[in-house]
Amino acid sequence: MSEEENKDLFEDVDAIEIADEGKDLYEHLNLIVDKKQEPLRIDKYLLLFRQNSTRNKISQTCRAGNVIVNGKAVKQNYRVKPGDQISVLLTHPPRENVIIPEDIPIHIVYEDQDLIVVDKEPGMVVHPGFGNWSGTLVNALAYHFEQNGEKSDLDRVGLVHRIDKDTSGLLVIAKNEYALSFLAKQFFERTTKRLYWAFVWGNVEQNEGTIEGHIGRHLKNRMQMAVYEDGSHGKHAVTHYKVLERFRYMTWVQCKLETGRTHQIRAHFKHIGHTLFNDERYEGHTILRGINLPKYKKFVQNIFDILPRHALHAHTLGFIHPTTKQEMYFESPMPQDMTTAIEKWRSYLSHNA
Repeated sequence: MSEEENKDLFEDVDAIEIADEGKDLYEHLNLIVDKKQEPLRIDKYLLLFRQNSTRNKISQTCRAGNVIVNGKAVKQNYRVKPGDQISVLLTHPPRENVIIPEDIPIHIVYEDQDLIVVDKEPGMVVHPGFGNWSGTLVNALAYHFEQNGEKSDLDRVGLVHRIDKDTSGLLVIAKNEYALSFLAKQFFERTTKRLYWAFVWGNVEQNEGTIEGHIGRHLKNRMQMAVYEDGSHGKHAVTHYKVLERFRYMTWVQCKLETGRTHQIRAHFKHIGHTLFNDERYEGHTILRGINLPKYKKFVQNIFDILPRHALHAHTLGFIHPTTKQEMYFESPMPQDMTTAIEKWRSYLSHNA
């Protein structure tokens, strides 16, 4: 893929020249600000929708007159209001949604003519999108199928479910429309067998428990999901958990999802005061529990360096095969960064008993 093809939405090098050159413009984004949105600078607001861009790129696009609000160009310090209609115009046409095969190593744990099961590494985006046109799991799968002489329309069929970029673990991908429909029905009806491992801040009080509460977009921080106990916003969500090991200031828990909402585990555990360890989006990347001693702070920072992501792993995956109708079950071992973090915690506690 060329450098030009891999640019994100706001990285058009010609954008700042369009006022003088009178080039044709193409609409790359059109949205209406949510009615619950509080006033926010437009460069910060657009960053919520283009997380792999930067405020500087967005500001340059504003200065070029390419960000239009309610029919008028605005500067980067314009504060968006509920109901504002925002359009982003650039000099190049929007990129077509073409899956480009890329030779990227992936860990395939099972494959047949109907499906493929992958153990995804943390840091890999699952599907191409703005700011992530390359380096994704789908790009890697397209290459894998190409090398095997298989044809699979990954843009139309394929992904049955997804996990976040920094979540590691198991995913199943359908290789034909029948398999996609058959597997998707199981995910919709919650008959699949999926367990997640997570490290959360603090000493979770109960050995087992259930977290309930509607999950919807946070009313102030639109990059987060939030829990609404009164059901006023969001969708019903239920997470069952079990404590696997305690580390005094951090707990290793196993989670079973009764529902499948966006950021469900991350939002539910933050709601009960046990944010995922090193989850930057949910403020878990600072020291939330422990003691105010330099030695402890240095230790936690060392763990952050070892585990530079939110500590969440899709540990198991079970489903009925679309053709054989036999039950299939897979387990993914704990990834090295989480394993090393546990070993460090155990050592720290044994030396500071």
